[in-house]
Amino acid sequence: MALTSSFVYFILAALALRKLADILSSKAKRAPYPPGPKPLPLIGNALDFPSEKFAQTYAEWGQKYNSPIVHAESLGNHVVVLNRLEDAIELLEQRAKLYSDRPSLPIFPLMGWDFNVALMPYGDAWRQHRRLCQQNFNPQAVRKYEPLQTEKVQRFLRSLLDTPEEFETHNKIFSVSLTTCMMYGYDIKSIDDRVIEVAEEGNVIGGRLVVPGGSLINIFPVLRHIPSWFPGASSHKAAVECKKLTEEMMRIPTEYVKRSLADGTAVPSLVTDFYERKYAVGASEEEEELIKNVAYTVYGAASDTYNLTYHNWQTISASNTFICQMVLNPDIQRKAQAEIDRVIGNKRLPTLEDRKSLPYLEAIYREVLRFKPPIPISVAHAVTEDDHYKGYLIPKGTGISVAWSYSAQAMSHDEEVYPEPFAFKPDRYFDANGELNNDDRILAYGFGRRICVGKSVASTSLWLQMASTLACFTMSKAKDADGNEIEVDTNYEESGLLM
Repeated sequence: MALTSSFVYFILAALALRKLADILSSKAKRAPYPPGPKPLPLIGNALDFPSEKFAQTYAEWGQKYNSPIVHAESLGNHVVVLNRLEDAIELLEQRAKLYSDRPSLPIFPLMGWDFNVALMPYGDAWRQHRRLCQQNFNPQAVRKYEPLQTEKVQRFLRSLLDTPEEFETHNKIFSVSLTTCMMYGYDIKSIDDRVIEVAEEGNVIGGRLVVPGGSLINIFPVLRHIPSWFPGASSHKAAVECKKLTEEMMRIPTEYVKRSLADGTAVPSLVTDFYERKYAVGASEEEEELIKNVAYTVYGAASDTYNLTYHNWQTISASNTFICQMVLNPDIQRKAQAEIDRVIGNKRLPTLEDRKSLPYLEAIYREVLRFKPPIPISVAHAVTEDDHYKGYLIPKGTGISVAWSYSAQAMSHDEEVYPEPFAFKPDRYFDANGELNNDDRILAYGFGRRICVGKSVASTSLWLQMASTLACFTMSKAKDADGNEIEVDTNYEESGLLM
């Protein structure tokens, strides 16, 4: 009991000292922070941060405070959310030198997430990983994956034909199996595969620890030294479990690669190719770590419930939106199918070579990702120096860097840019001459130096899945035992965070 009381007093004293420091430092004349909810004494806006529906909440803040840039402060740590595209471009791209860092959360090493490429701080280590990603996932390099993408799409179609009611399971297997084959040559055929289970379990636990207010360790780094058995140290217990699952997540496919090389059954993949080269001519431990980190990041993202990593490998949420909107908009579905029939005919499936010849399908692809961004709010960027923008102070972080997020959902539903933003309208992407316009930026792929390097694979995989599904199936509402149509539930939850 005494230990618990001492712990509480320690926290309260630390909060008071931190707030006092903030008050004293604020006495100096400075520009104001962007508008946002009024902070409470000591804890600031800790109770205002949403635990779900992030994008919707931040968009509502923008309306309430009449500003596309909103600010909140949690125990001395500042968060700014950008709800308008022009602000994201200016800060995250035009000022990328200042806004390309990540907040360094003290809990990451405890969780085993400090080597996740998407969460790495801006610096030499991140640049090395980024360079490896660009070498393997640039638009030219990813063409080698087209046969694999085609194979996985065709397996998805056969599964959908056999058991259409299990669409979500088939969709998940498609997404995860594609990435594990690309990274390890590991083929997943069941949703119960252990590599999916450990990834999901670890990411669910980890996702709860890294959101604002998820763990006091991120506010007071000294708490990371408290043992996991200490009363109230629930974050430590969760982080330990997350780390075990993360290590298992890396071990299973890596050992599979080594076994397959030993018995002569290995197939080409990023990790397989590396170990073949290592066994033949040698390689440094540093290069091995780079390969393992990149492969882990990609594979983890594909099976990630919270999508805190390389979200753009994730086609699951976007595919769900596609199916939903085709069912709800049969005229749009028929128009897309007519275009496919006219351009390709009915003797073969669409290929990636057909993409430029199918403009209406391209418009559907853009509208799916605009209408309901698969992951509508970003993982925070961090600013490395004090900055000023539109009369507001953007302060350099203390302890945890000032966190920057952008809301893809708010940007994609901006009425000034997209009239009737909550209507599914692919025609909005055509100009007066009936040609595709130049509005081809997919906000979910991010901005600046933190833009997803895997967007080429993500884009081609999703497009090929959509085109092939339209070519093979007509999507309509399910019916009950009496033959009555069952209404579609469109209130599925947003997926989580993006880069």
